[in-house]
Amino acid sequence: MMATDLKKAYRTLVDEHFPPQLELAYVFDDKRQVLHYEKVTWEVAGEHKGLRYGENPGQPAALYRLTNGNLLIGDVACVEPGKGLVCDAELHRFGKHPGKINLTDADNALNILRYLSERPACAILKHNNPCGVALADRLDDAYLKADAADRIAAFGGCIALNRPVDRSTAQAIAERYAEVVVAPGFEEGAVEILAARKNLRIMEIKRMDRLADFATQRFVDIKSLLDGGLILQLSYVPEARTPSAFKLAESVRKGETYRIQRPPTPAELEDMVFGWVVEAGVTSNSVIYVKNGVTVGIGTGEQDRVGVAEIARDKAYRKMADRLCFKRHGKSLHELGQGEENAAIEDEVDRAHGGLDGAVMISDAFFPFRDGLEVGLSEGVRAVVQPGGSMRDFECIEACNQLGATMVFTGQRSFKH
Repeated sequence: MMATDLKKAYRTLVDEHFPPQLELAYVFDDKRQVLHYEKVTWEVAGEHKGLRYGENPGQPAALYRLTNGNLLIGDVACVEPGKGLVCDAELHRFGKHPGKINLTDADNALNILRYLSERPACAILKHNNPCGVALADRLDDAYLKADAADRIAAFGGCIALNRPVDRSTAQAIAERYAEVVVAPGFEEGAVEILAARKNLRIMEIKRMDRLADFATQRFVDIKSLLDGGLILQLSYVPEARTPSAFKLAESVRKGETYRIQRPPTPAELEDMVFGWVVEAGVTSNSVIYVKNGVTVGIGTGEQDRVGVAEIARDKAYRKMADRLCFKRHGKSLHELGQGEENAAIEDEVDRAHGGLDGAVMISDAFFPFRDGLEVGLSEGVRAVVQPGGSMRDFECIEACNQLGATMVFTGQRSFKH
């Protein structure tokens, strides 16, 4: 396909023939039950259209909301009808209606924000992974911090906010390019400011103001296999959502007990909780670094833990350099080019270890060896969150104690694929 043809494909509305209603039946304990769904559409140029397309142009797709029925597995009843989030989103002034990726990014943003309801928060998603997540006392500050965490990745992303968007936040968002903005509401004048971005999808999800109600709600996660088979699992819920849920790292080897010598400070505990719930929305294998309620470096989807710790570290360095460059010169480090100004920024980033000095390191699974952990410790990380359970946990405990670092175990893995 020529580049011009591909560009045309992105502008084309995909004809799809998915039915307006869908029923899924299942039998459990000799009792047949039916889940009823209806297709979600939006009015586009006087016509009702479903999803623009799936993951790529040329892949027809449809979105369905549950209207009746439920799925009971064991003693767990999944989300009931009438509690829609993304499925019930109201679209304000959009040039293009959503595709699959727009909605899955929004959904995973809500997956993260449901644990961050106590303060204004922003999560910016791209390809179903967070670019930046931040807490603040003001919504516009939360957005600016999340955006600055990775300006390059956030370009064209999905911005999700857990408070109604005010004019100040809308103005900050409108100065950048984004695909989607999701919020529980929009204050007077905010939609008009955002609508200046022609193709921005402005999505209001009123039930977002009760996202905390979804913090422990489980649903059935369905994966289709190539041969038509299905894998069903109950959705993941992070159990360590408060400081008291963490346990100081401890391990027994050959009858000898190894313990972390320094407990976390209150500030470290806050970042530990923040980092662990953000981790639940990151594709595995993953390691992330957070500091003062903001993501510093996010490593996703790698096959080995050392490699992903290094990727997150390297991103922290690059993103800090980009932040400094943009703040001082109004351009990216790449645009600045080589020279004394570039060298000065790189030197400052090196001295600050990419902002990792004093950060918290979070791993979604245990460290099989201490080498992955040492990637963070060598950059000044002094607090670590991990599930624990490795035969070599004692090595990680020793590595932390040697540097005066603290480490807690969650006792729960946080894989997401």
